[in-house]
Amino acid sequence: MALDKPQVHRSGPLKQTNKEHKTGRHRSKGSVSLANKGKISLKAATKRNKRELNRDQRRHQATQIRQKKREEVLVKKRSLGGLELAPFLVAVIPLHREFDPTTALSILMQCDEEASVKTSPSGVKHICIPRFKKRFSFVVPANDNELDVLDTLKVADTVLFLLSSINGTEYPEEIVDKWGNKILMSSLAQGLPTPVVALTDLDSIAPKKRQEFKQSVQKIVTKWLPDEKLLVLDKNIDAINILRKIGNQKRKPVLYRDKRPYLYGEELVYEPDSEDGNGTLKVTGYLKGDVLSVNQLIHIPGLGDFQMNQIDSAPDPNKIEKTRNSEENAMETGISMPIKVLEKCDPTKQELLISENVPDPMEAEQTWPTNEELVEAEKEHRQNKLKNKPKGWSDYQAAWIPDADDQILGDNEDNDDGDDDDDDNDFMDADSEEKSYYSDAEDNERDFDTVTESEMAPNDDKYDQELDLNAEKEELEKMKAAKTDLTFPDEIDTPLNITARERFQKYRGLESFRTSPWDPKQNLPSDYSRIFWFKNFNAARKNILKQQEDKSGALPGWYITVHIKNVSQLMWSAFEKTKSPVVLMGLYPHEQKMSIINVVLRRTQNHGYPIKSKERLIFQCGFRRFANNPIFSQHTNGHKHKFERFFHPDSTVVATFYAPVQFPPAPVLCYKEVLGTLILVATGNVMSCDPDRLIIKRAVLSGHPLKIYKKSAIIRFMFFNREDIAYFKSCTLRTKMGRTGHIKEPLGTHGHMKCVFDGQLQSQDTVLLNLYKRVYPKWTYESLIVSCANNEMETS
Repeated sequence: MALDKPQVHRSGPLKQTNKEHKTGRHRSKGSVSLANKGKISLKAATKRNKRELNRDQRRHQATQIRQKKREEVLVKKRSLGGLELAPFLVAVIPLHREFDPTTALSILMQCDEEASVKTSPSGVKHICIPRFKKRFSFVVPANDNELDVLDTLKVADTVLFLLSSINGTEYPEEIVDKWGNKILMSSLAQGLPTPVVALTDLDSIAPKKRQEFKQSVQKIVTKWLPDEKLLVLDKNIDAINILRKIGNQKRKPVLYRDKRPYLYGEELVYEPDSEDGNGTLKVTGYLKGDVLSVNQLIHIPGLGDFQMNQIDSAPDPNKIEKTRNSEENAMETGISMPIKVLEKCDPTKQELLISENVPDPMEAEQTWPTNEELVEAEKEHRQNKLKNKPKGWSDYQAAWIPDADDQILGDNEDNDDGDDDDDDNDFMDADSEEKSYYSDAEDNERDFDTVTESEMAPNDDKYDQELDLNAEKEELEKMKAAKTDLTFPDEIDTPLNITARERFQKYRGLESFRTSPWDPKQNLPSDYSRIFWFKNFNAARKNILKQQEDKSGALPGWYITVHIKNVSQLMWSAFEKTKSPVVLMGLYPHEQKMSIINVVLRRTQNHGYPIKSKERLIFQCGFRRFANNPIFSQHTNGHKHKFERFFHPDSTVVATFYAPVQFPPAPVLCYKEVLGTLILVATGNVMSCDPDRLIIKRAVLSGHPLKIYKKSAIIRFMFFNREDIAYFKSCTLRTKMGRTGHIKEPLGTHGHMKCVFDGQLQSQDTVLLNLYKRVYPKWTYESLIVSCANNEMETS
């Protein structure tokens, strides 16, 4: 009997195939355990041997952590406003320009019969409330200068916003006017201290409508300060409630100043020196923030950076002696106390005021021509000029003929370095009827002109005399260029009067903008030798902040006198006339040195017009205020960042410029001067201090297909001679519809060329050639000292 053959199962085409487990670029846990063969790392063994906490122990640990945080908050809260500590500095700011806060301030000063009130020489009103065991200092900045208001808010502990019911009797929306909106917007962007909002003159509203009026005002306040409740300030009991809230509320942190020493000058004494035009400025006030060392530098907005001679512990004239006859001895304790010198400067440890690096012109010089070589080169140069001498010219006249190559290169240098190719001639013309971001702004401008003409018809001649026609034309040309830049980004017409290889000799082609290498140290401008570099900016910042913890000097809360040396007598006399507040801010090491600063800016809704790159703007970077001409670039990840010709509305860019080092966090306010007023056009913060940031400018040359084949095409209008096509033959071509190709060969001598692509082109497609070069900011830093105090900000 024959045995049957064993059956073998063979899988068919419908067999199920399971996906393998994807572990990514790392090894799976199983492969790692097989490779270790049972061995355990020291870190894992130590972690396993750590004693685990049971339920009660975890609850106890959480209680300890919560108690520690509570104690830290209480220590921070009790470090301000006590009888033995620095008082609360309250900035009183009305949100309507016509509102006089004198009446409201007098209610606060007279709310308690037992309170002690005194006014310092700078106008700061001090009040001590025995029932609260608290001290308060009130300062009212001038409402005719918003810069002074912002400087006061930099050092204020609390800001008291005042609203008057009289200003909003008919329409509650008018209770905060245009000036108040400017203050709120600027202060919020700068970093607002702890706010309190009070409503006065509520008696002017009918009793039946007061509650409704308060609710409508509360809605207006909530738009700006969502967490603040509206208070009333009409009676003494209302003032006591406000003082109680100021003394007990949670302090709002202001990060850019809390880790720095700062001081509001209450007493100012200037002692001129007999030798030169400088002198010593003595600023007395309560130190807050961090420890102030006499060897560090300080900055005063409107005056500049200075060194200190010494720091004295001045007697506190607002301190109350704890005796039975407190009324008689109030405000007199510190008068008889002697002045004690806390610290004197050490020239070996003191920070220097050096802001720029002095470059060595002989650095990196390899060879130097001899006298014989110079004579021979000059002789050869003259012979070449005499050969090309025009007929009838003398040798002397021929010596003044400029070299053609030098002239062409010089023109190109000016165009490339100055970025003059951003003008309208380099952009393709756009349709004038096409809508853009700026159409609404143009309509508003036309409406404004129409209303003005109807209202000012009898004074047309006077109106025309005040109008700057050249500025109007420049603004119109800039708007047209910005509109074209939105429609055709970075597209430039190839010039006809000069070859493309000479016009774009500083540009290069990149295979990939993201991954292609670019050396950040290549072909740096001469201004880069004047700045200071950080090997690692973030690491340097951490080390400096760590060193500040062990610093010795005057402690926060002390009433001290700072002796500032080498203050110009002319500068101080001009600053005194402005009646601006003296605000003293301590500087970290290296913050007086010039470098490249990169700040992130976001456009506001106040100015709907484009801002051109390298246009003069005014910056308030942290505690500094200066003018500069920044260049803009995209705020993107990666190693290279594309240059932006315009800062368009509703956009975010990175502005790069030369400025003193500023360690973040630091808020940035950007203003533009228009007709003598400052308009807040952008806000942001400091990103980094990095001279190696690559800002790459792109120039796009466009061509159009003349004949289209299967995968090749004849392109014209990109170049106009055969030599340019051979020069740019290695660059990659791209089209607006996504095709990629390269130049195969030129055709004829008038700029036609045969190109090969990865697919067939369409007749309406456009061929593009992308060229890139690195751009740098110009040294246009201008510190605004004294003169900026008379400017007025405008935010609408």
